[in-house]
Amino acid sequence: MILSVQDIGIAFGALKAIDGVSFAVAEGQIFSIIGPNGAGKTTLFNVISGIYVANSGRVELAGEDVTKLAPDALAVRGMSRTFQNLQIFQRMTVVQNVMVGRHLKEKCNLLSDMLRLPSVGRQNRATRAAALEFLDEVGLRDKADILAGDLSYGGCKRLEIARALAAEPRIVLLDEPAAGCNAVETEDIDHVICRLADKGIAVVLVEHDMKLVMKISNRILVLDRGKVLIEGTPQEVRESSAVHDAYLGTRRAPEVQRA
Repeated sequence: MILSVQDIGIAFGALKAIDGVSFAVAEGQIFSIIGPNGAGKTTLFNVISGIYVANSGRVELAGEDVTKLAPDALAVRGMSRTFQNLQIFQRMTVVQNVMVGRHLKEKCNLLSDMLRLPSVGRQNRATRAAALEFLDEVGLRDKADILAGDLSYGGCKRLEIARALAAEPRIVLLDEPAAGCNAVETEDIDHVICRLADKGIAVVLVEHDMKLVMKISNRILVLDRGKVLIEGTPQEVRESSAVHDAYLGTRRAPEVQRA
């Protein structure tokens, strides 16, 4: 398994945001985390990606205990992440945004740049060439030299995925990649995620679009009030009476309405 989450718990004061959550993700697997609003999905993502440190439990990346590592250390070890809110540089070009994500793969240092050594130019050309390949992965190569702020909303979402790929991760955490997208844009993101999995990259997905989740996921984890309600295949989750109660009972969840 590329990712193993074991009995993770985190509390904010008296509130247990995550309570004893465990799961594992294999290479090339699309693993989705869903649940009603306030279930703890993004909090769990923040623990896995090093933004929050869990009060209990363990996170392993390729067999290594990374529970207390910061996001930059996790990136070095092969984990990348996108965020629910767009984090692109709108006044930079599309390709420059992806080049920013290549910094972990660059060898030249600040001194080399200040001295304008030939190696800097060679590296910049190599970085741009690699960035163009990642843009090709998400269908944005023809937009490489326009300003990122001129992309469509769906294009910006795919750009964030391309930048996450620039570090050549083994696992990518995608936080609502289709949020706010129309049907065509969602279909484009669907194809991008499936291509990543086909290349052996594990994808962990938090998403409100249930049609997308049910269509592309290998396994689904359902959270409710910080605890695991069920983990299983899309069919098992779809047929679960516990899931129906959580979504359609007194605590109606908006994401079902959007499915």
